[in-house]
Amino acid sequence: MYSPKFNRVDDRAILLEAMRTYSFATLFGPAPDIPSPADPGATEPPTAGAAATHLPLIVKDEGPHGLLEGHFAKANPHWQSLAGRETLVVFAGPHSYVSPALYTEELSVPTWNYIAVHAYGTLSLVDDTAGKEALLADLIAANEPAFMDRLRAMPDGFRRAMLAGIMGFRIPIARIEGKFKLSQNRSPQERRNVHAAQSVGSPDERALAQWMERLLGQNDQ
Repeated sequence: MYSPKFNRVDDRAILLEAMRTYSFATLFGPAPDIPSPADPGATEPPTAGAAATHLPLIVKDEGPHGLLEGHFAKANPHWQSLAGRETLVVFAGPHSYVSPALYTEELSVPTWNYIAVHAYGTLSLVDDTAGKEALLADLIAANEPAFMDRLRAMPDGFRRAMLAGIMGFRIPIARIEGKFKLSQNRSPQERRNVHAAQSVGSPDERALAQWMERLLGQNDQ
């Protein structure tokens, strides 16, 4: 990820927090080896390329950079091509347009502020019943803890069928990049202008203003 030095964030705690906060992530890697939808009967190998899958993930504070856990729908063939390979996981945070009208320098152009974290690691599969149950329990605990009792009360046959329909995975993070583009390269007055505008803007803009306050000590004064 292209990231000028002033936009880079290396603080482990901040990166883990950002990944947990914006935990609906995108997994990138080799495309599955499946025939083209345009020609289901094709016998020639498909064109090489990349594919992406969008998934909610659990971010754990384990290892040097953290651990990611989640599951695919088993019908999604992408897990087969990612298994045992380095996988790029992108966490996209809030983003917003920044008008040059907020700058004091007349010769300025529009830009876009945003937060992104890229995590890399080798994906390993979790296909045993106990392992998948644990993955689901963590995901439910993070999003709707009260649903766990309802899930336990469901018929065993339904729960077995549900578990059979997913493929779990873990990705120990081997390398991580954090980019928090928050107008760090602008003058103090311009940063104040951006913060003031975003702090009363859209939900994404307000979130970026809060990150400016935390990471840059920015306020409207």
